Amino acid sequence: MVHMKKLLSGCISLCLMLVTLVHTAQAGLTIDITGGAATQLPIAIVPFAGEVGLPQNLTEVIGADLQRSGQFKLVSPAGIVPQPHEPAEINYPAWRGRGADAIVIGSVSRTPDGRMEIRFRLLDAAKQEQLAGFSYIVATSQLRSTAHKIADVIYQKLTGDQGVFSTRIAYVVKHSGRYELQVSDADGYGAQTIVNSKESIISPAWSPDGSRLAYVSFEKKKPVVYVQSLLSGGRNIVANFKGSNSAPSWSPDGRKLAIVLTRDGNSQLYLINADGSGLARWSVSSGIDTEPDWSADGKWIIFTSDRGGSPQVYRMPANGGDARRLTFEGNYNVSPQFSPDGKSFAFIQRNSGRFNVAVQDLETNQVQVLTDSALDESPSFAPNGKMILYATQVGGRGILAAVSSDGRTKQRLSVQSGDIREPAWGPFVK
Repeated sequence: MVHMKKLLSGCISLCLMLVTLVHTAQAGLTIDITGGAATQLPIAIVPFAGEVGLPQNLTEVIGADLQRSGQFKLVSPAGIVPQPHEPAEINYPAWRGRGADAIVIGSVSRTPDGRMEIRFRLLDAAKQEQLAGFSYIVATSQLRSTAHKIADVIYQKLTGDQGVFSTRIAYVVKHSGRYELQVSDADGYGAQTIVNSKESIISPAWSPDGSRLAYVSFEKKKPVVYVQSLLSGGRNIVANFKGSNSAPSWSPDGRKLAIVLTRDGNSQLYLINADGSGLARWSVSSGIDTEPDWSADGKWIIFTSDRGGSPQVYRMPANGGDARRLTFEGNYNVSPQFSPDGKSFAFIQRNSGRFNVAVQDLETNQVQVLTDSALDESPSFAPNGKMILYATQVGGRGILAAVSSDGRTKQRLSVQSGDIREPAWGPFVK
């Protein structure tokens, strides 16, 4: 396994042999969940009135979302009769007897114009009061996305953090000798192929508004950086200079990209406008600088460099200045990504020949290794900072996995065939 696919230009081709993915636009990723938060909130989700026979079961999606977060324990509504759909119908002592702290009720009905009206309420079982309630009128095709929105509301109301169930992920699949850049919902459903190529695709990166993807394609027989619009489907070449062009990372305002070029010798960091104009060299070192990532406030860029003799993580002001080394545990620390709040960063650390996802606090420098697998790569924070998506191998096949930022909750996301790599978690979209 090569983790520094962007660090050594000579290693890029080897990494490409490890970039893998799948051709499936209908089925979602299979998700297996282990562990959970130290204290999980017991919540009952009563099947919505009117959802039987619909193409999408809303309560199943809501429950799966909440359970996947590791923050909730689902309380079965079976056996409580009648099952409530309005607050006045709730027998609170019965639900408290089941151990539920919160109750979700709702209904689905068809409007005269053929759309669906979805109503839901979140109630505190102990205080016997409503915490949230909303009504949505949507097309039938939007039932699943609406269920994600409801899960987001519930998650935020009960945890205080913004939910990420309505966000999207990007990843690369290799199947039957072809590479596909795909985008799906955060739970793996609704996958769409954005780019399909015989040549390798690596390093997808979301624009801050979620409307574009930057990525590296080898269709020109060398690494070239592209930016693709997810709205129009159009794309443009951002970097096709002499040598290798790789590792795009968006500035928080979406106007620039940090990229890695070998046009002047070793891999070094450059800044370029999102339309490919205004190239400017950013790092100057005798080593190899690569894998840049911008902080959310735009003040810092974190990156991998071997300028000190081994691959380590460094940080520099985005407007230029001195680089400060951040990692000191071990002789191999790569692929850094800032947490959304800028207080920590995730990275890949090599320990006794194993490559694991770790997180380092920027104030205390304390490091926590979050995974115990052997070949992890490409960590990517969820936009609320609570989960980290990454690629790993199981049985010689590439899959996606996710781990909570405290290491307690772990997920494996796999497909029936093919290999899946290069994950990137998309931003919140208004």
